[in-house]
Amino acid sequence: MTSTHPDKDTVRIRRAVRGDLAELIALENRVFSGDRLSARQWNRHLASDTARVLVARSHGMLLGASVVFFRSNSSIARLYSLATVPEARGRGIGERLVAASEQLARRRHCRSIRLEVRRDNSSAQRLYERRGYLRIGERPRYYEDGETALRYGKVLSRTQR
Repeated sequence: MTSTHPDKDTVRIRRAVRGDLAELIALENRVFSGDRLSARQWNRHLASDTARVLVARSHGMLLGASVVFFRSNSSIARLYSLATVPEARGRGIGERLVAASEQLARRRHCRSIRLEVRRDNSSAQRLYERRGYLRIGERPRYYEDGETALRYGKVLSRTQR
C-alpha cells in the first residue's frame, strides 16, 4: 500500500465485482487468522442475490470490505464480515462500511441488522456500540479457535445514516 493515510474524500464504497476477487482473498488472508472465506465462497457471495459484498477503495487500493447476508422473507440482515487493512484502521473505513451495509439493508426493507464479533475484539465492539448496536447474546465456542462470539443487533430506522 503506497499511502497509509487515505483522504476521507477519496474513499469510495461500492459493490464488489469479480475483478476485486484477488484483493478480497488477500485481505481475508491478511486480516483473519482463521474462519476465512475461501475463493469459492467469495465467488458465490459476489454472484448471489442474497449476499452483498461492499468494498472501500482509495486511489485504486482496497482498504476494506464488508459482507451482508439477506434471507428471503426475513426483515433481518446479517453483517457477516467486516475487514480493513491494518494501515487504514482508525481512519473511519470500518465505520463507513458498516454505515453502507446498514443503508443497503434499509434499501432491502430490512428492519434490523445483526452480527457476531469475537469476544476478544474490543475495537470492533466499540465501533458497533458507537453505531447503536446492542449486545443481544453470546455464542460460546463460535469461532474455529474456540473463541466466543458476542451477538449484536440494531433496529434500522429509515432516517438513520
